[in-house]
Amino acid sequence: MVSTLARYVQQESPSEAPAAVASLVALIAADFAALTPRIRQHRLQHYGPALQIDFPGPRHSPRLLLLGHTDTVYPIGTLRTMPWRERNSRLYGPGVFDMKAGIVQALFALKALLARGPLPCHVTLLLVPDEEAGSPASRALTTRIARGCNAVLVLEPALGPQGAAKTARKGTAHYTLCVHGRAAHAGLDFARGASAIVEAAHQVTAIARLSRPQRGLTLNPGLISGGTRANVVADHAEVAIDVRFLTASQAAGVDAALHKLRPRDPRCRLQFLGGLDRPPFERSEATVHLYRMAAQAAAQLGFHLAEASAGGASDGNLTAALGVATLDGLGAVGDGAHSPHEFVLARQMPRRAALLADLIAALASAAPRSPSVG
Repeated sequence: MVSTLARYVQQESPSEAPAAVASLVALIAADFAALTPRIRQHRLQHYGPALQIDFPGPRHSPRLLLLGHTDTVYPIGTLRTMPWRERNSRLYGPGVFDMKAGIVQALFALKALLARGPLPCHVTLLLVPDEEAGSPASRALTTRIARGCNAVLVLEPALGPQGAAKTARKGTAHYTLCVHGRAAHAGLDFARGASAIVEAAHQVTAIARLSRPQRGLTLNPGLISGGTRANVVADHAEVAIDVRFLTASQAAGVDAALHKLRPRDPRCRLQFLGGLDRPPFERSEATVHLYRMAAQAAAQLGFHLAEASAGGASDGNLTAALGVATLDGLGAVGDGAHSPHEFVLARQMPRRAALLADLIAALASAAPRSPSVG
């Protein structure tokens, strides 16, 4: 498992480098080809290919989707300063935790199942190339495949040092506030100007006041820009806003509140662009049922599997919003996603692969008949 992971990590694959992602996809496809599934690559505009690997099961057996991504947040060349390495049972490198180790664990879980005999159900592995960019090109493919499945098992990293599964995730929205003011010479005609920058400052404080962190709702005005020169009253300013929420009703409330904001200076005009990115992954009865099955499988393997809620979003948000039973955080145990110290605990990888294999087997015997594929 470690040698396979080393090959994947040493093939850098940032979202914005389609050729590099395609090279990683070729490595993964070659490894899975030994298991003789049906392998397809989907071309996506502006991104590398999405990889779909289908393992047939018995007729009328359940359909499961294993969901992950091949892209990372690290630009080409990061290996020079953040090389693959093994130290004190930890594996380091760009994307090792988020989420190349999860792909390796899926490979070995399916190997283990096939060593027992034919798969007990239909299994599709879908690896998209743009998850770290918000899945703009792949989300239609993900939702189309997920609609035909009984359950979705997301290979994103586990949460915390104990490797908790994720039974809820916050939703995300992204807005840009454009403030339109009136330009003027800062010395000669100051009073005739209407500063978009000053107006933006007022709006930033109003936006920040909408946050309710104790309820899981946050609005972060994270980037501000505007103006042309210090001696010109700014006629334009922009504020980029990141919004995180636990429920769809919170998202709707934030959207309404933002659009109700009015300029402090009546000579300025406010314009909001953007909106919902990923819906919230709300803890549902179906997800809790999946988690309990996973926890039982973990107990039989000799360890406790906790559950947790995560602040970040994943493609599991998309499938959960469809009403398809979804369990996230079934990937690697480690820490430091998107950081120079990202690592995976090597000793946990076989155990997590075994958990995934046993959960697939349990779902094959417990799930209802497969839905029709639309």
